[in-house]
Amino acid sequence: MLDWRRLPLSVVYTAIALAYMMVAAALAAWLDTFLPHRWMSVLLACGLLLPLLAYHVRRAFAPMHSLFRALAGTVASYRDGDYAFGLNWKGKGELGRLVDAHNRLGEALREQRQALVQRELLLDTMVQNTPVAMLLVDPSDHIVHGNLAARKMLGHGHRLEGQAFADIVAQAPDAMREALDRGGDGMFTVGDESGSDDGNEDIYHLSRRRFRLNGRLHELVMLRLLTAELRRQEVQTWKKVIRVISHELNNSLAPIASLAHSSAELLRRGQHERLPTALSTIEDRARHLEGFIRDYARFAKLPAPRLQPIEWTRFVAQLREQVEFRADGVQIGTTARFDTAQVEQCLINLLKNAHESGSPADAVTLSLRRLPDAWRIDVLDRGTGMNEAVLANALLPFYSTKRNGTGLGLALAREIAEAHGGRIALLNREGGGLCVSMVLPG
Repeated sequence: MLDWRRLPLSVVYTAIALAYMMVAAALAAWLDTFLPHRWMSVLLACGLLLPLLAYHVRRAFAPMHSLFRALAGTVASYRDGDYAFGLNWKGKGELGRLVDAHNRLGEALREQRQALVQRELLLDTMVQNTPVAMLLVDPSDHIVHGNLAARKMLGHGHRLEGQAFADIVAQAPDAMREALDRGGDGMFTVGDESGSDDGNEDIYHLSRRRFRLNGRLHELVMLRLLTAELRRQEVQTWKKVIRVISHELNNSLAPIASLAHSSAELLRRGQHERLPTALSTIEDRARHLEGFIRDYARFAKLPAPRLQPIEWTRFVAQLREQVEFRADGVQIGTTARFDTAQVEQCLINLLKNAHESGSPADAVTLSLRRLPDAWRIDVLDRGTGMNEAVLANALLPFYSTKRNGTGLGLALAREIAEAHGGRIALLNREGGGLCVSMVLPG
């Protein structure tokens, strides 16, 4: 039996038209013997053959109609993301090529969908199991996604999706909330508010990135717990400090021992005229060693702060006599309780660092803000800021990027802040520069 689907459409159309014309002509010739006029026989023949022609045309094109409905259905499925459908068509010609192309398209879409699902699964596994807490916040300030670390850190293990980011921030510890409210990248410490040195503090690194997702601006907030890593780095730093101290001691003690031996020889020989030079060199080396040990001991043996009421305008005026800066937020008559000498030394170091950062002198600012139960002191500059590596290590003792730096300035500031029961944080500013923020109870 002839299968119309195996024939090209042009052959099908021609065959039906020729068959219809031949049968109509034969029927009209036969009807001429009964009808008086030719045109009446032609009209009657066409009328009699029309239903039969419609039946054969419909039957011939029924498979193609089914194919077109199937094509429309699969296209709708593709639009809905379902690529599991395929078409079976035994015909050749244009329809055969169309079906083959459609099936190849479906196969390509299925492969792409499978690869995409595998990549999404891999990405989700990595995001969920990373120790970095990650939050994706949409333009309406609601959390779109929070990984397992974020749930543990900010949600007590519960899901965070759908919650307002501001509500989550409001429930966070004070230091974390302040860092999140300020925005930008930075480090902060969360621990015992009493200031006791029991090692219960945790150090975090905050990173925030904005990007467009589906045409809308989103924000990715990442919180990384650095406590264990910094503890390991502190051990390595202390080992380095021991090597530095040993080197410095040897550099001073070896010449002192040699000069002492030489002085004894000069005394034995009676060459007293060379003794003052040798003794002067011994004195210089001894005083250098004394200063070196004193500087390091000052950091290692920070005394307990002696708290006393301090008037801010007077304190800021004393600071201005030693280093240049602009003051913001200092109100006449406001007071706080802290150790004047320690906080003054801390802020002098921070302000000098701000001047050495490459910032214009008039952009170095000391900002004072009153919090509900504390004072916040920000030292701001418009220098080069800090990259992530420096930001992660800046508060470590003896870590310095300066050739002749001791690495004690920021570490001492942190010790002073925590000795007062406060905390310190470092954040890069939008537009360039650094913000060193110190919070003191009050």
